[in-house]
Amino acid sequence: MIQDLWYKNTVIYSLDLETFMDLNGDGVGDFEGLTRRLDYLKALGVDTVWLAPFQPTPNRDNGYDIKDYYGVDPRHGSSGNFVEFMQLATKNGIKVIIDLVVNHTSDEHPWFQNARTSENAKYRNWYVWSKKKPSDWNKGMVFPGVQESTWTYDKKAKAYYFHRFYNFQPDLNVDNVEVREEMHRIMGYWLALGVAGFRVDAVPFVLETQEPESTKREKRFHFLKDMRRFLQWRRGDAILLGEANITPEETQKYFGEKGDGIHLMFNFHVNQYLFYSLATGEAKPLADALEATRVTFPGSQWAHFLRNHDELDLGRLTEEERQKVFESFGPDENMQLYERGIRRRLSSMLGSRQRSELAYSLMFSLPGTPVIRYGDEIGMGENLKLKERAAVRTPMQWTANHQAGFSVAEELIHPVISEGPYAYDYINVETQRREPDSLLNWMTTLIRLRHECTEIGWGDWQILDTGCPQVLGIHYCWQGSSLIIFHNLDERAHEIEVKLQEEKEVQLIDLMKNSTSVANEKGIHQITLGAYGYKWFRAGDLSHLMHKR
Repeated sequence: MIQDLWYKNTVIYSLDLETFMDLNGDGVGDFEGLTRRLDYLKALGVDTVWLAPFQPTPNRDNGYDIKDYYGVDPRHGSSGNFVEFMQLATKNGIKVIIDLVVNHTSDEHPWFQNARTSENAKYRNWYVWSKKKPSDWNKGMVFPGVQESTWTYDKKAKAYYFHRFYNFQPDLNVDNVEVREEMHRIMGYWLALGVAGFRVDAVPFVLETQEPESTKREKRFHFLKDMRRFLQWRRGDAILLGEANITPEETQKYFGEKGDGIHLMFNFHVNQYLFYSLATGEAKPLADALEATRVTFPGSQWAHFLRNHDELDLGRLTEEERQKVFESFGPDENMQLYERGIRRRLSSMLGSRQRSELAYSLMFSLPGTPVIRYGDEIGMGENLKLKERAAVRTPMQWTANHQAGFSVAEELIHPVISEGPYAYDYINVETQRREPDSLLNWMTTLIRLRHECTEIGWGDWQILDTGCPQVLGIHYCWQGSSLIIFHNLDERAHEIEVKLQEEKEVQLIDLMKNSTSVANEKGIHQITLGAYGYKWFRAGDLSHLMHKR
């Protein structure tokens, strides 16, 4: 089956239902509220929405502790509300992808409750058990400093169970063929309701063996291929978007040697070096990270992002590199988390509109699919009074009215930001809609520009030698069209000289301003970039844009 590669040039908007829009007034976001805001997403230019888990849950980990994979948590509405939302999203040309959380369940899930009852229980082997306390019981924690172990004793089961995350999230035994068949049923159920794919949570752990006392954990990549085969059998254009914070050397195994693995993966390696480059003003670390993660199979692609619903994970940087990022963007201990990350929103980290624009323009220009986090389009901040990652999970700020227009309730799932420069009185959608030069309107323009620049999703790319350590230049070429983008990471202006190869590239047309750059008699372009400046150019005539895919 030939697949529609729609994800190559989509823009993904990540949101958490519980903090986006509450329509029924109980203080928790719901599908009716999200449906009411579809016009906003369409106007913004978003054409794919990624929903965080919304299934029934005790909600001890932001919904990632699921106790029923086949429903909607009553706080968010009903399955009927979900279907209505899907129908209207489709009518608005918006695709929906949802989280697939199959590394673990909630300890309240009926499967685990059954598994605890005896060694012969129906679902006993759906989880990972050990009669003796494993020697590595306190190794491999995902949340160091908060999480105490990866093996916990259950009195009722009279055995230890494995959990890569919190102890209320027991890991599923993916080696069990019945578990893998159930994973397919879960996917099939939501595909039948219209979703366009899944963001697969914690992919490396889903693939990893978990035997007690194991000295070498093997990853079974054929499980990933099985998931993709099932997915495309049920819906040919559906995708898998993988969360896998891995080294560049491991990436091809996830994408598949023949491009038969994950379609899209978050590029954590580039994300970390992007922030390192922003902190130091040096373009080379980011350029090196891009080259290290170059994708060779045309159907595979990276998803690039700045911030998400978790901490900014800097775990793969060297200690020296990590400290430089901490010093620039999270200097206080209260801003840091798990000994490796920063629990802040983008705008407050970067500290200025100039740098926020630079960061988003840069991310949108990278070879891959851009992903933005709800609220970043208006420059929302964080609430460091909240625990751990909840700091960046505050309600969307719609208006300057009561509770930021998110809800009429007095008590919310998380309090809105009501103090300081990022309070909803100053930072909200309604205000920025009316200001022509607002961040929201600038972001809308950027999203429209990215949709027009299909070379980024489809074309070949190379890093340009700008002759300036602070300036990153990327050249794209696709179907005879050239796109050239520059970003100055420095707080000072720089003039660069660049010689391009093709004859048509003598004239470059600025896609963001009414200006052009014409090469001198030696074929060299002299381009000035202001402090934290950026420029997007296309070579030659723009009329061919109307014929783009």
